[in-house]
Amino acid sequence: QVQLVESGGGLVQAGGSLRLSCAASGRTFSLYQMAWFRQAPGKERELLAAIRWSGISTYYADSVKGRFTISRDNAKNTVYLQMNSLKLEDTAVYYCAATYQRIDLFRRQYDYWGQGTQVTVSS
Repeated sequence: QVQLVESGGGLVQAGGSLRLSCAASGRTFSLYQMAWFRQAPGKERELLAAIRWSGISTYYADSVKGRFTISRDNAKNTVYLQMNSLKLEDTAVYYCAATYQRIDLFRRQYDYWGQGTQVTVSS
């Protein structure tokens, strides 16, 4: 079992930045991949970025490419999402996810999920 706890959400003005953190605990040693998703009201959950636990490979959705950066610190068992140039449409609940499965970076099938953290971008 793996437990994921997100932090770092909040209210930010358009054009601003936030960094989300996802702390993993439990059986982290065999994790293969982690990712960040978001879900806005009335919309499907969207995969934003993914990273292999080794940190060698990453994936970004077109909607965030060039603005968001996913990274990990294995010593801290933590994955980050640096979000720059935030837009009103980035407002959503952001979720961290993890999997032991050897899936492609663009896949959405994850085994463990955090509780989510709200990000609100204001004008």
